[in-house]
Amino acid sequence: MSQRIDLNRKVYDKSKYQKTIDTSFNELLPPPPPQEEIQTLTVGEFFDVYSNLFYDIPKTGEINSHEYLIKQSGEYVGGESTDSEIEALLNEINNLRTELLETQQALVNAQQELANNING
Repeated sequence: MSQRIDLNRKVYDKSKYQKTIDTSFNELLPPPPPQEEIQTLTVGEFFDVYSNLFYDIPKTGEINSHEYLIKQSGEYVGGESTDSEIEALLNEINNLRTELLETQQALVNAQQELANNING
């Protein structure tokens, strides 16, 4: 009772073998680390978060402070023009103070002269 079993074997020539058979061991490599999703906020969401954190943010500081936000926003918006406007307003205030002082001094002098004329 013998049975005949035919064995078939495929033979590839060397140049076709590399193209046909995948010889890399990519299935044994560890899986790549999961990609971290970067969560982005809309402008509206940013301001909601900012409003919630407003009092937790320090007033001053090189980074992560209200002072830092003002400086960064001023540079973006054009803080130099704002600085020149402030400078012009301060000059106007100083000029008005000088005028007020001169007017008050003239008033005091006029009152003294009137008092001298009445008494004199």
